Amino acid sequence: MELRLVGSVRRAPTEWAVELKGDGVVRKERHKHDHEEHMDESWLIPYADLLTLLLAMFIVLFASSQIDQKKFDEIRKSFQAALSGGPSFFQNMSPVPPNTEVGVEREGAAEEKEQSTDEQMRQKESVQLLELKRQIDQYIEENGMTTRIETQLDQYQLRITISDNTLFASGSAQLNPESRQLAGTISILLEQHPDYEVIVAGHTDNVPIKTSNFPSNFHLSSDRALAFMSVLLENPDVGKERFSIIGYGENKPVATNDTPEGRAQNRRVEVSIIRNVQ
Repeated sequence: MELRLVGSVRRAPTEWAVELKGDGVVRKERHKHDHEEHMDESWLIPYADLLTLLLAMFIVLFASSQIDQKKFDEIRKSFQAALSGGPSFFQNMSPVPPNTEVGVEREGAAEEKEQSTDEQMRQKESVQLLELKRQIDQYIEENGMTTRIETQLDQYQLRITISDNTLFASGSAQLNPESRQLAGTISILLEQHPDYEVIVAGHTDNVPIKTSNFPSNFHLSSDRALAFMSVLLENPDVGKERFSIIGYGENKPVATNDTPEGRAQNRRVEVSIIRNVQ
């Protein structure tokens, strides 16, 4: 009778099978199990996810340095959607054109510089025209003409308004001696500021006129403006190329034509020194 005992003895890392016989022991080696040949690599999955999230974060940080608040809110929502399993912002995001904001910043800087230069020129003009106004006002006060001549400086011009009875007889375009002296003084002052355009404008009231010399108020206002400008140009150094005249007739009143006082205000000659920067 043969006695056979079959058992197994497990030793790491090899499993042995032992078969006992009456006349001896036979050992047989079995192969290792597959799951004992490799280390557990399940940790690589969360590690790869972490690297992916870090890469996405750095991309977002780089992109958000050149985007506006609206896109930043979209990125924030994208992160929330990604963490909750929703669609990502990066699926529909197109790249920002290079140097777009740089070009806008340069244009803005150029415009700001131009505005700053204009403002400096405007201030310089204001100083010059204020000094000219002060000199004319001084002449007006010294000669007792404060009720007949006035000056006004605004953002467009320095305007000298002279009533017609200071310059002309009624219905005439011939300057009286006092007005010639005034025109000569203004001409000397304008000579000191050669860079400004000068416009001489004539105005009348609405009372019609029709004579051999003046068929209409347009003719009268134009001839009066021309007469005053002609005296200004008697100064050879004043620069005649910057002068022009306009005859408005009764079309630009400054007061009502229903009263004698209002009509007197409307009959006037205006000398406008035009700003170069407005």
